Amino acid sequence: MTRVTTLLAIACVSISLAPQARAQLLDQDHGQYSRADIEAGQRLYGPQCQVCHGATGDSVPGIDLRLGRFRRATTDEDIARVITTGVPGAGMPAFVLQPAELTGVIAFIRAGFDPGSAAVRVGNIDRGAAVFAGKADCATCHRVNGRGPHLAPDLSSIGAIRTLAGLQRALLEPTAALMPINRPVRIVTKDGQTIRGRRLNEDTYTVQLIDDREQLRSLVKADLKEFTVETTASMPSYRDRLNADELADVIAYLASLKGV
Repeated sequence: MTRVTTLLAIACVSISLAPQARAQLLDQDHGQYSRADIEAGQRLYGPQCQVCHGATGDSVPGIDLRLGRFRRATTDEDIARVITTGVPGAGMPAFVLQPAELTGVIAFIRAGFDPGSAAVRVGNIDRGAAVFAGKADCATCHRVNGRGPHLAPDLSSIGAIRTLAGLQRALLEPTAALMPINRPVRIVTKDGQTIRGRRLNEDTYTVQLIDDREQLRSLVKADLKEFTVETTASMPSYRDRLNADELADVIAYLASLKGV
């Protein structure tokens, strides 16, 4: 076997890392990786991993490294164990990597294959679900797997749509990460009614939205006095609302949401 299969089956967890590598990964798991780590991982990924996983990390069925989609792995330590212990019977041998090399490969994956992005720390899914519904109060606006309101975009498949870096950016800089179709709107009809909500669709003559009472509205533009598409997200930034551990946990939960 060659080292091109280093990440062939990231999903299983076997024995522990060597103490030195384990200590390094645990340290890195408690903070963001450096750009140097990410760039080092990119250099390793190309010649060693791309043949099997492809340039965008999605050539192996059920795995999308760029989007952080694995079969079983969740934490950085899980990924490190797969790389260093291999997956017997799945075509992936164990590889001996220097701690810095191991850190680099994981950093590149966590950065969503973007060397210019700060890699994202991923915490605990269950704790993240609790923060999502509790302290972060996300469930007040967002719907997940058929439960929750329609005030904000449905997040049931967000982990299959956004990279880890994209999820983090949405939590820290919601306005910068806001997709145009999801921008809030303020409408005043010709009869004086003011309507606020989230735009769902728009064409030359009409606009469809979910209003702040969760009612689906379809309005003819000719009947409107004012129609303003706002550029500031109604969602708050969680930069100062959640600590680093809570943010990592929420990211882990959101990344786990892959739809039905």
